[in-house]
Amino acid sequence: MTPPAPAPEEPAKPPTAALSAFERGIAALAAQYKAREGTVKVPRSHVERLEDGTEVKLGVFLSNSKTRRAKLTADKLAALAGLGLDWAATEGTGR
Repeated sequence: MTPPAPAPEEPAKPPTAALSAFERGIAALAAQYKAREGTVKVPRSHVERLEDGTEVKLGVFLSNSKTRRAKLTADKLAALAGLGLDWAATEGTGR
């Protein structure tokens, strides 16, 4: 008797991932929430659904971004500051 051939491995995710988690968060904040609500003050529990059906935990995204701002790249901080987040614009000058 011979053992059965192993099943071929399927890729975990298709390689066509359009946006990173950060980019989805920015899209949810800029393109939708800020345009609709006129503010970037988001309740922590708020979930924003993008046009492609993706859900972004926008409140958590902003809270995590603020907490980890020292580790964000200058481009990411600039994107957040451009949306009106004062804490992103003042990074490096104290918290």
